[in-house]
Amino acid sequence: MQLPRRTYYYQPKATPSNEALIARIADICLEFPRYGYRRVTEELHREGWIVNHKKVARIMREHNWSCVPRKKRWILTTNSNHGFPLYPNLTKGLSIRTLNQLWVADITYIQILRCFVYLAVILDAFSRKAIGYALSKRLNTKLTLGALQMAIDRRNPEPGCIHHSDRGVQYASREYVKELESYGFQVSMSRKGNPYDNAYAESFIKTLKSEEVSLWEYQSVQEVQERIPYFIEDVYNQKRLHSSLGYRPPCEFETMVMVTQNPCQRALIASP
Repeated sequence: MQLPRRTYYYQPKATPSNEALIARIADICLEFPRYGYRRVTEELHREGWIVNHKKVARIMREHNWSCVPRKKRWILTTNSNHGFPLYPNLTKGLSIRTLNQLWVADITYIQILRCFVYLAVILDAFSRKAIGYALSKRLNTKLTLGALQMAIDRRNPEPGCIHHSDRGVQYASREYVKELESYGFQVSMSRKGNPYDNAYAESFIKTLKSEEVSLWEYQSVQEVQERIPYFIEDVYNQKRLHSSLGYRPPCEFETMVMVTQNPCQRALIASP
């Protein structure tokens, strides 16, 4: 018959039923209510589903599962009117090539019934992983120092790591800068009123607000203290797919980087 041998052994891939696919998309949208069709498609591909992003978008649209952007409400958390020294922006034109090369820090607010709770967070800009955070009802240097200490305890970076933040008094204070210098950080700050200089941190806060805070009506500080660490550790760091990381979660991306940069690490990870 003049057919190649592989034709005889070829086994067509089974196509899942529409019902099973729709059910799985529903589960993903329930777990990640702010996922768009691109992230849902990538999650399906990671699980071995063979499906086109256009079909996923159509299913989500037909079932009204497409996420809708929320209106933003701004609360001022940056007070740059102070007498502390300011530092130049060291991130401009910087090529980020490894972990612990650049840390970015920022503060946001979380509203509860009668007041606000403030969150300070530090990310590794290379992996987008949240490596340090702290919550408080007070917007002060103690808040930012709590996030910094957690990040240092977890990462123990070599001297020379760049710490980038806005010009807020919580980051420019003598106490905070002294702590940075004691660990050998290079201090970097954004230009006044320019959020694009701290885009990595701003992106995290946008994700936190849209995928966690806006979906819950927190009744107490205790609820915030329970939900926010869960979202950061279990959802954002471990599960949420980041388009900038090739649709991988930060923890998975860091593991991949460590194995690539240090071949000896492959045997350690593979061993029981």
